[in-house]
Amino acid sequence: MRQNINWGIIGLGNVALQFAQAFKDSTNSKLKGISSTNPEKIKVFQEKFEINKEYCFNNYQDLLNCDNIDIVYIALPNSMHKEWILKSINNNKNILVEKPAFMNLSETESIKKKVIDNNIFFSEGFMYRYTPQTLKVIELIKNDSIGKPISMDSSFGINLLTKKNIFGLKKKKRIDKDNRLFNKKLGGGAILDLGCYPVSFSVLIASLVSKINYDKIKVLEKLKETSSLDVDIQSQAKLEFENGFVSVVKASFSQSLGTETTINGIDGTIKIKNSWRAEPSIIILEGKNNKIIEIEKKKNIFSYEIDALSKDILENKLSPSFPGTPINETIGLTKILDEWLN
Repeated sequence: MRQNINWGIIGLGNVALQFAQAFKDSTNSKLKGISSTNPEKIKVFQEKFEINKEYCFNNYQDLLNCDNIDIVYIALPNSMHKEWILKSINNNKNILVEKPAFMNLSETESIKKKVIDNNIFFSEGFMYRYTPQTLKVIELIKNDSIGKPISMDSSFGINLLTKKNIFGLKKKKRIDKDNRLFNKKLGGGAILDLGCYPVSFSVLIASLVSKINYDKIKVLEKLKETSSLDVDIQSQAKLEFENGFVSVVKASFSQSLGTETTINGIDGTIKIKNSWRAEPSIIILEGKNNKIIEIEKKKNIFSYEIDALSKDILENKLSPSFPGTPINETIGLTKILDEWLN
């Protein structure tokens, strides 16, 4: 029986570097191939991760043509996701695409059918879902530690617009309009880049109450601040689910909101200080039982995701196991983000 899955990476930016580093902690996966249009990045990755020259490609299509690659990680700017998802499907490659998978709901049209018709394994890359911290939160809720979840508040905010000068005074940074974070054509803005995390987490927790009907989710009380570059830099919304669960989600490029999440149940509360990277991993449980749960970090955060998805593929599954993000949920998340944006 086969023991390992061979991965290829399309696009060698910062997140791809973090992802590639995770293979040293993986138990069932190997980084086999890389592709970039930047020769310097190929050289750095090849040397750092000891990748055979035969599997270092200077264009993305050659990686997709390689028979020895089982799954591709699409780590390109948001605006390029749809194109390379479709090309990966056409080359019968399993897919992990960096979040957000799509820039808007219209991009998802026909994708689901192609994924299903071609028996493609597809997942969106929310690595936080696989961490021991998130799994512990799910366990606490399923074990009725806070009773039925009724609401939550989740944030992801980083101040990218100002910095302190030598006198400690705040000074505006010069914004590069070509930077993908501030370029609308590249899928920039706080909602798509950061807001997708609290939205994804909200859906995950709401799904523990009852099955999600994405057509019944209401996106209310939207507040949005837009920059001169026409991308949202600070946003907030209230999500109301059909099952009665309510979540307030916040995203910002202008304020250091942090990465905290509070989940309220009828009998208690779960507070998470570092929701996405779990560094450090601390869960505060209040209510029927009061305790602080600290989880030791043992692996690169992306390795949990890599191992889980590789295990699914080795078991011939076409969709990631819970709590992963399958195609149906990706389309649902895209619908929510679309409504928040507009």
